[in-house]
Amino acid sequence: MSSALDGDTRRALDEGRETAGAMLRAAQKDLQKVFIVFLVGFLGTFYALRLYVWGFLKAITRQNMQQTISEEVQIIAQTPFDVVLLQAKIGMVTGLIVAAPVFIYFSRDALRERGYWPESPVPRWKLALVVGGMVALFALGVAYGYLFFFPITFAFLAQSTVNIGFAPTYSIVKWAQFMFLLTVSFGLASQLPLAMTLLSYTEIVPYETFRDQWRYAVVAIFLAGALFTPPEPFTQILWAIPVLTLYGFSLYLSKVLVTARRGSERIDVRAGVSKRWNVVAGAGVLGGAAVYLFYTVGGPAAVDGALRLAGSDYRFPALDGMLGLPAQSALLLLAVLGGLVFLVLGVCYAVYKDLEESVGPLERGVGDPSSIDVRELDTAGVRAAPPEAFADLSEEEAMAIAGDALDEGDNERAQAVLDRFDEAEATREAEEQGGEGTDDEPGELEDRATRAGGTLFEGLTDGETDEDDIGGYYKDISFIVESLTSKTFWIVGVFMTTMALAFTALYVGGLRVVYEQFLSRLPAQVTPDEVLNVVALHPMEALLFMVKFSVLVGAIVTLPLVAFFAWPALRERNIVRRRRRTVFLWTGSLVGGLLGGFVLGYFYVAPAVISWLVNDAVQSNMIISYRITDFFWLIFFTTGGIGILADIPILLLLLNGSGVSYQSLRGRWREVTVGVLAFAAVFTPAGILTMFLVTIPLMAAYGIGLGLLFVVTFGGRRNLAPARTT
Repeated sequence: MSSALDGDTRRALDEGRETAGAMLRAAQKDLQKVFIVFLVGFLGTFYALRLYVWGFLKAITRQNMQQTISEEVQIIAQTPFDVVLLQAKIGMVTGLIVAAPVFIYFSRDALRERGYWPESPVPRWKLALVVGGMVALFALGVAYGYLFFFPITFAFLAQSTVNIGFAPTYSIVKWAQFMFLLTVSFGLASQLPLAMTLLSYTEIVPYETFRDQWRYAVVAIFLAGALFTPPEPFTQILWAIPVLTLYGFSLYLSKVLVTARRGSERIDVRAGVSKRWNVVAGAGVLGGAAVYLFYTVGGPAAVDGALRLAGSDYRFPALDGMLGLPAQSALLLLAVLGGLVFLVLGVCYAVYKDLEESVGPLERGVGDPSSIDVRELDTAGVRAAPPEAFADLSEEEAMAIAGDALDEGDNERAQAVLDRFDEAEATREAEEQGGEGTDDEPGELEDRATRAGGTLFEGLTDGETDEDDIGGYYKDISFIVESLTSKTFWIVGVFMTTMALAFTALYVGGLRVVYEQFLSRLPAQVTPDEVLNVVALHPMEALLFMVKFSVLVGAIVTLPLVAFFAWPALRERNIVRRRRRTVFLWTGSLVGGLLGGFVLGYFYVAPAVISWLVNDAVQSNMIISYRITDFFWLIFFTTGGIGILADIPILLLLLNGSGVSYQSLRGRWREVTVGVLAFAAVFTPAGILTMFLVTIPLMAAYGIGLGLLFVVTFGGRRNLAPARTT
């Protein structure tokens, strides 16, 4: 399998390399033109950023802010080359995007030879319609971001940072990346109507899939909103609601186009209008009346007010002089035009409804046995389903369906799925052989069913296994996780509640209190405002730190509860020996060690470390501007981190007292190292150096704990856990 995969990969790479070379050769004589287009895009973007874009983005950033907050916001360059390199990077990306279609066009001969170019040329008007639609939708998405989303979001983020007591001093690189990432996300999200309608119309993705799987689409949209926006519900909703609206609009538009395509031979405009002439006439009258009322009841003034709120200088054109006509004549003409537009829309609606009645409801696979979802069938349904329902299943899919049935305790249904799949396989093999050699297939079928069933049920039997192999770890973990399944509600509830309380406490002023209390313990010569400042270089930096810290607090608080619920399973698998009330001893010991280390770090270690660092910089006549994340993680590592380090030897003693031998703890140091590295990668600031600065003390504490355990257990000869009686 791996060799075949490697061969396929090599062939794909060779083919891609050959295609790229052929494209370069085909476009060789026109590469100068491609380079000129790239250069125009690069230089145009470079100077546009310098002359216009940065000022525009700063204005958008400060648009909805209060005057006092706006004065606090600063955009800074961290290095002398930040601005130039950022403009060059953005210009280069823009130049490549602009030049790519030109290069593909000039290399079309090479693509045509390899079958990558459409055989029948796409009409230019269709291509222009698609490209124009993409550009228009992208522009609408970007307009929503810059006119509505960005002003509200930046006002919220800056206000949050100032409320905490820090300066929103954004790095131009991080600030620009944040804005451009969200700009691209809005532009791409706005392509939903075009993408869904094209996919549905061409049946690449059936309309019924978009309609039936809307719940997954909603989840995916909110997940994308969580990825692109700050970790705060309001801004995520501001991002997700217009995208969900676009999804609903795209779904209806897809339905209209698919219905029109499937019933294109039955379109009868006259019949449709005659059936709904009242709707058509009413649409025309309402359209004209709406235009007339818009101008007579203050519609233009309302639009002008909305434009002023959005910061736009554009004003709605006045009637007087419009189209070179007096106000009343222009109003009458506009009302007639509005009525005609709505009349056409009414005709389209009437024709569509007539077509929809003739086509009927759009249902995927009506009367098609292969469209039956085997996962939704019970045992009787599996046995009664036609063979076509199993013809397209792969062996992996059939095994997965049977595995799900086993997990639900329905062994009979699992075996029925395997039997029907083997029947379909036997039929397929017989058809491939031309109908010959089918006499021996029952025996072969029985062997296949036996092999498949054996493979599936093998992992669920209580046969003898070697607990020291890799499968032993997996079985232990699976058994423990399954034992926690029924308690998931309590575990998740405690974790989410703790995380929400911690985040709320930090957000409403807890972070500022910690900062001020900590500074009060530093020597006076290292804490003047003009020397020590804490700034946010990224718009979301303060929120991200609070979220990370809240998750860490939630995990620490939830761990004792997880241990309490998992203790019977741990005891069943011989991982621990003592009874569940030992969890209370664990919790008390670990909390005591954590608090003791925290007090030591807060009153002695952290002030000494930070005083030394700040004093060293002050003596060199430097102004210090710590990032929020770096400063508070330093406080955490020198306060709570001391408590965590103190807890590690205590934890090793508790584990040994619960039945984990000294030899096991010493022999698992590699797994512990990997786990600590993963912990440091998730809960510390980005950077390899920081990750190792956290990992090394933790592993040193683990080594100290092993040394202490070595002394207490007399070299591992006598563990703290009582001997198990049989």
